[in-house]
Amino acid sequence: MTILSEYFPDLTEEQQLQFSKLGELYAEWNAKINVISRKDIESLYERHVLHSLGIAKVIEFKPGAQILDVGTGGGFPGIPLAILFPETSFYLIDVIAKKIKVVNEVAKALNLKNIKAEQRRAGTFDDRFDFIVSRAVTNMPDFVKWVRKNIAKKSVHKLQNGILYLKGGDLNEELALFPKAVQHDLSNYFDSEFFETKKVVYLPIKYKL
Repeated sequence: MTILSEYFPDLTEEQQLQFSKLGELYAEWNAKINVISRKDIESLYERHVLHSLGIAKVIEFKPGAQILDVGTGGGFPGIPLAILFPETSFYLIDVIAKKIKVVNEVAKALNLKNIKAEQRRAGTFDDRFDFIVSRAVTNMPDFVKWVRKNIAKKSVHKLQNGILYLKGGDLNEELALFPKAVQHDLSNYFDSEFFETKKVVYLPIKYKL
């Protein structure tokens, strides 16, 4: 929790409590259903929670905004973002049912009313969202094909509606087809060595019928 307070000093008491419970909840659930590697569970707050919140250094979601988290796994980045933005709605999907079970149980334990989580595959539904977030579930060209039709028409944020993608390494070749993509280095926001090569990629997407 100390690492979160350092970078997000304005958390409410409720948010602090919710974040503090994540460690125990994920340790308990990970012992039953392996959604986080054994190595990473010891660094949960840095490698999963703070990493997810890197998106919040790029954008502040507005109340009433609709966010889709594709391939959420155990609930990242959706659950930390839902705690940070309690008036924003988050829809978390993953193809693996047991992971969605963990997401729903964690959300229930934290009394997160702004999360809906379902076993579902990207590209199989037409719901519209302001932004689509994810943590490196595939390469960007394939990801854009999956979610392009799910971008809402009206933008209400300073950033145009689109994709906010957490990924690491050299992405120049992967993003060659997307000249409008902007890479935000998380090392500019977080001091830990873990974030040296980590990025938030923002890609505006035009609404398509």
